[in-house]
Amino acid sequence: MDKKRVLILCTGNSARSQMGEGLLKHLAGDLFEVFSAGTTPSTLNPYAVLAMAEMGIDIREQFSKSLNEFLNQKFDYVITVCDRAAETCPIFPGPAQRIHWGFPDPAVVEGDHNQKLAAFIQVRDSILHQLKKWLDQ
Repeated sequence: MDKKRVLILCTGNSARSQMGEGLLKHLAGDLFEVFSAGTTPSTLNPYAVLAMAEMGIDIREQFSKSLNEFLNQKFDYVITVCDRAAETCPIFPGPAQRIHWGFPDPAVVEGDHNQKLAAFIQVRDSILHQLKKWLDQ
């Protein structure tokens, strides 16, 4: 059986989509081939790495990728995890089902180390909850 292909999109591909990629691989990597990308990619946010490590998932080897790298590929699902990416996401060829889940950007939270990490953990947990609901369908 071929694995379903999933692309998780965000604007910078630095936090939400990266955490989504790591979480979906962890939850159902045997069912899905999972990728993430950004409409304007930047760099992997260290707080995303810390939030994922806190639950035992290592995403240190992941890196930000441009949506343009995936435009000629076919996906079964394209999941946007931020509103701006949902607005600018192009149409993908093939049977790609578009899904949008808007999560707040934890990178805009100001404060000390613990406050910033808490914001990333909260968004990570929200993404995890949404992925579990989706997988149960």
